[in-house]
Amino acid sequence: MAQLAAEGKSPEILFWVGCAGSFDARAIKVTKAFVKILNAANVDFAILGNEEQCTGDPARRAGNEFLFQMSALTNIETLKNYSFKRIVTTCPHCFNVFKNEYPDLGGDFEVVHHSQFLEELIRDGKIRITPDGEIKGKKITYHDSCYLGRGNDIYEAPRHVIQQLGRDIAEMKRCGSNGLCCGAGGAQMFKEDEPGDRRINTERTDDIIETGADIVAANCPFCITMLEDGIKERELNDKVTVLDLAELIAGNLSK
Repeated sequence: MAQLAAEGKSPEILFWVGCAGSFDARAIKVTKAFVKILNAANVDFAILGNEEQCTGDPARRAGNEFLFQMSALTNIETLKNYSFKRIVTTCPHCFNVFKNEYPDLGGDFEVVHHSQFLEELIRDGKIRITPDGEIKGKKITYHDSCYLGRGNDIYEAPRHVIQQLGRDIAEMKRCGSNGLCCGAGGAQMFKEDEPGDRRINTERTDDIIETGADIVAANCPFCITMLEDGIKERELNDKVTVLDLAELIAGNLSK
């Protein structure tokens, strides 16, 4: 963004990479897949680079309101230095805090989650999908992340994206507004388990196994981590794969 601003240019899209998408090895693969799609669609986008900080979402969920507001106000000041039309992010947590909580601190930005943006690119014919790509013959189920689904009532966009792959979704019994959390929300990702007889992500993995799916489509870096851990616990690494929507589309783009 700084480089473009110095040249007097302003991109249409600011891609908010997020902490996971920048530093977590698994989530970085999602970032690269999404950028591959953006480039294929000739989207005019840029990132903040070193100017991007954590949105503060984990701090607020964990109860550190002071740290959240410090992070949020710093980000808002940075974003207001630049000109762009929309923020797009691959993280529902970042999406939720931008959409619903930053406005209270003066940060009014138009933000869309990448599942919505992918649906838009497909609808507008900017990318084309082949049903004969890497997932040919695979059975797909979809996990609703809490911050995208129940938090923001976004259920159809990700499903529309998956359907473009020519696949019906083998829905879990607990899906949509009745979906089950992966176990990472509310800053639970960063603390030890509370006492109980089983982990939430293990129970969610059992929901996945029940569908007989080969692929679990997800839209959140935290969900991906928790679901992959559950699949490892059930020793199904060689049978069930967790993929972000961006990875599904990037691996099945029509040449």
